[in-house]
Amino acid sequence: MTVDEESAGQRLDNFLFRQLKGVPKTHVYRIIRSGEVRINKGRAQAETRIAAGDVLRLPPVRVAARSEEGATPPAPAREFPLLYEDDALLAIDKPAGVAVHGGSGVSFGVIEQLRTARPQARFLELVHRLDRETSGILLVARKRSALTALQDQFRERETGKTYLALVEGAWPVNKKVLDAPLAKYLLADGERRVRVVPKDHPDAMHAVTLVRVLAAVTLPGDATPMSLLAVTIKTGRTHQIRVHLASAGHAIAGDDKYGQFERNRTLQKRGLKRMFLHAWRLQFNHPATGERMALQADLPPELAALMPPEAAAALTIPFSTPAP
Repeated sequence: MTVDEESAGQRLDNFLFRQLKGVPKTHVYRIIRSGEVRINKGRAQAETRIAAGDVLRLPPVRVAARSEEGATPPAPAREFPLLYEDDALLAIDKPAGVAVHGGSGVSFGVIEQLRTARPQARFLELVHRLDRETSGILLVARKRSALTALQDQFRERETGKTYLALVEGAWPVNKKVLDAPLAKYLLADGERRVRVVPKDHPDAMHAVTLVRVLAAVTLPGDATPMSLLAVTIKTGRTHQIRVHLASAGHAIAGDDKYGQFERNRTLQKRGLKRMFLHAWRLQFNHPATGERMALQADLPPELAALMPPEAAAALTIPFSTPAP
């Protein structure tokens, strides 16, 4: 099949979900990972963006006829805290523990729940992604033109994305730039992970992370020094912040993939029940008006409750603060 103008800019997996209605998402991901889906005769990944004129080759796929009794139930309707909404887009404050979309063992995510909650909406598409364990600002486009314009901004690095991260240890204040290539790999059980690799690694992806120390932190009842960081990403690689910080020797508190198991158990007893990574601030140009937008999602209560007064005060820094 050939990609038309209307579908240009979509992620490959989202495009296939619409083309292969009735095929389980797990099967769609399986044929992508196995290389059976080709774009212009080359292998592709689920997050690959398709372009108008791309030629897709798919393996034979049987769409199972389902009775009403055996049909997959629709995602439950759910609205999320709104930070901004107009005719072109909406910005929500995604809670931790909720995937942005279904797939890879997850039946549904934010976007499926929003579509169920807003059946009158003709168009709702994710502009970008957040890890399931990460809370904070998530943009959803309400028009195809808005989706394309916003994704172009993300791709061209015209957005400003800043996260809050609580990390282990005292971060050196003079360590402001992490410029280390990343590559994906699979564990023996098939779980996807990411690691820092040499620049000449065949799968190396350029990744740059900027770090600013906001405050030194010690949690109640815990003597281990920690640091609250404002982290700005210049590239949007999978698990970029988590891997960059962990590879620098300062894993994010509560990170079950790249942190330390025993330390995380201790942190749970101190009141930290999740990974301390929050998509805090986002700047972008409005896709219709061109106005520069500046959105902020305050720390959720379960994280804010752990912050000493000096750390809470540091969160009032203005948007205009220069990047490190």
